[in-house]
Amino acid sequence: MISRILYALILFFRVFYIIKYEAFLNKINTKSIIFDMFKNIGIFIKKKSNQNIDIKSFDSMITSLSENKVDLFIEESQDYENDKILKLDKQSFVKKVDLIIVFGGDGTLLNSARQYLDHEIPILGVNMGNVGFLTDIAVDNFEHAINEIFNNEYIIEERNLVSATFGENHLFGLNEIVIHSGSYAQLMRYRLSVNDKIVYEQRSDGLIVATPTGSTAYALSAGGPIIHPSLDVWTILPMLPQSLSSRPFIISSDEKVDIKLFEGPSDEAKICVDGQADINLSYEEDISISKMEKTLKLVHPKSNDFFEACREKLGWSLNISNN
Repeated sequence: MISRILYALILFFRVFYIIKYEAFLNKINTKSIIFDMFKNIGIFIKKKSNQNIDIKSFDSMITSLSENKVDLFIEESQDYENDKILKLDKQSFVKKVDLIIVFGGDGTLLNSARQYLDHEIPILGVNMGNVGFLTDIAVDNFEHAINEIFNNEYIIEERNLVSATFGENHLFGLNEIVIHSGSYAQLMRYRLSVNDKIVYEQRSDGLIVATPTGSTAYALSAGGPIIHPSLDVWTILPMLPQSLSSRPFIISSDEKVDIKLFEGPSDEAKICVDGQADINLSYEEDISISKMEKTLKLVHPKSNDFFEACREKLGWSLNISNN
């Protein structure tokens, strides 16, 4: 009897130490994967960058990157030359890089996201534009932020995308989908439904369906609320509605949204995604809006703070006791 108990105890401790040892190895392997993850860095800059950004600062950041023992690559189509960066065709570029650093504003990052979304490459944004909620690393903080990331002090945040389907067309956006009359200060009539239940039929200049990412973009200018990017919701926002009681509301992004267009000031309405060019929509068109399965992966230093960004970029106060 005693021998059986001893045997059971020995077996228990052997299994326990095997599990602990495997967990320790997994921890080491995970760390090494994270450390080795960003060795091939892709560079993406806005077009005609030499006319819009401080090239001296940009060159300095490229030098700082190269000192971290990483390989730097850029697409042949990009108009930037640096002997520290190897130029590749697009196919080779997307196969090679494991992180893309975007230098520019939020518009530049949105452009890169559209180009590389199918390849699921994480993107890091450096703000060389104006507001910069997506490109959240400041130029004067670049070296510190990059050191954080190369020391594994980073997070990868997945942002949802919204898609619109009508006829044979399929569009997607990171910020918002805007359907509007196409004429300044003239109303269109439409019906909004969520999960096949009618919300309302009304007249307004248009309708915005915004993601949390887009809540600090055009939707904010139109009077919508700021939504924390961790939430899986959409803001539905009528643009200058005829009814004074019509207000923005928030739904889960898992809901199905349908918009039926009836009439407007011209023969066609317009649809616009993330501020890109308008696409014509015929009246009597049905637009179906849903969440895309793919997400955009954004890299942030662990020290990144969404509310600090709101204070800095929107002029919120931190301490008014002395005012």
